[in-house]
Amino acid sequence: MFFTYLRRELRRRRKAALVVASGLALGIALVIVVNSVSSGMGKAQDKVLQSLYGLGTDMTVTKAASASAASSQRPRFNFDARGDDSDAEQSSDRVMVQGFQTLAATTVGKVGAQHGVSDAVGGLSLQVVKVSGQFKQGQFQQDQNAGGNQQGGRPNAQASPQGRVEGGGANFGVNSYSVYGTDVTKPALGPLTSSKITSGRTFASSETNAKVVVADKSYAKEQKLVLGDTVTIKSVKFKVIGIATPDSGDAAANLYIPLKRAQTLGDSKNKVTTIYVKASDSQQIDVVKSTIQKNISGTTVTTSADLAKTVSGSLSTASGLAKNVGKWLSIAVLVAAFLVAGLLTSSAVSRRVREFGTLKALGWKSGRVTRQVVGEAMVNGLVGGALGIALGLGGAYVVTAISPTLQADVGSTGGNAGGPGGGGFGGPGRQTASKALEVALTAPVSLSTIVIAVALAVTGGLVAGAFGGWRASRLRPADALRRVE
Repeated sequence: MFFTYLRRELRRRRKAALVVASGLALGIALVIVVNSVSSGMGKAQDKVLQSLYGLGTDMTVTKAASASAASSQRPRFNFDARGDDSDAEQSSDRVMVQGFQTLAATTVGKVGAQHGVSDAVGGLSLQVVKVSGQFKQGQFQQDQNAGGNQQGGRPNAQASPQGRVEGGGANFGVNSYSVYGTDVTKPALGPLTSSKITSGRTFASSETNAKVVVADKSYAKEQKLVLGDTVTIKSVKFKVIGIATPDSGDAAANLYIPLKRAQTLGDSKNKVTTIYVKASDSQQIDVVKSTIQKNISGTTVTTSADLAKTVSGSLSTASGLAKNVGKWLSIAVLVAAFLVAGLLTSSAVSRRVREFGTLKALGWKSGRVTRQVVGEAMVNGLVGGALGIALGLGGAYVVTAISPTLQADVGSTGGNAGGPGGGGFGGPGRQTASKALEVALTAPVSLSTIVIAVALAVTGGLVAGAFGGWRASRLRPADALRRVE
């Protein structure tokens, strides 16, 4: 009897039921879209952080470089003077530790032994400045007589990162690029994980001291490097075994070499600039951070959450809107939809006074009438939920199909410019205070979002049923007689 009466009343009052269901559907669809967009924002931010931080890395341990240490690394190059008729080219490489002060390699083990740390790996960030060109003795003597800054017949040219250095009888080209020493025995951590090997291969775990190099795709294209070519760093020839393409944004470094080789080139035996850390429990990162800072003095521990605070631009703005404005707008629409559904259901019951009064006169109890009204409201709520899920999925699909591009400006967290291993989270070897990345927005719909939508549909039905049931429970058989009169 319950279902027969329910089916008949819903068919007879299709328009009213559709109005109630549509209001709930609108609110539920908005919740799905906002949740999906917020999830997409989170994934976009994670993608930005991974491009800077390295996949699987929860935090980095570094030691800030002092001002005196930074100034002491200003590169100077001495070259032998040649005769006027000499066109011989001279070149010299200067390899410097980039960004942070070095840490003892044993610190990696100490960090790895801390409670809550799943794994830790060290890396060494280097900056190579290569100066090459010609020098002529006659020009040098002429400049010296004019009061040039030469000593002992050798020009002392201070190099800028790129371009030409002229003066002191010298005319040299300057090329600067970044090199990162990575622990080849632990490929799952470190800045190379922010890129994919798109040509060739990555390092083998046995190549701890091999003369091999993985080149960033952009740098390889610029220098016309292909697999099998050789790259010379400080008179050491390295064979190109792979080309790495960053997942998003810029690469962590121009060239990657085994850590031991990098330590030798940078005169930093058993030293690292950055320790990449993976926590055992992603929910306990702050606790692990505090533990490392407490037990390993003189270090700075920076988590991905710290890095996330430096992200600005349209990604940050849109994320803030989705989380704040979107959340409160969804709540407001849902509350309004629930109230409207309740009021419409109560109004519908008022219009059915004669019907329910007659049923009570025929022996129906108040509880039975109330259950009938609540049942109708629940069906309306479920229909609204189904419509809302369909609308929400459609909205999320549209956002994903359009994939609007958002910009993320990543600033320095303080200290030196660069990134993990290079200071300020710009990536090893980077020397800019901030960098801009572009990332496409998607709106993935998770199972939990669908569950929330179903729960809201049921809740909406219960709210509407509560209004209608309360109104129906107050009806008396005499109400039907008065309505007839």
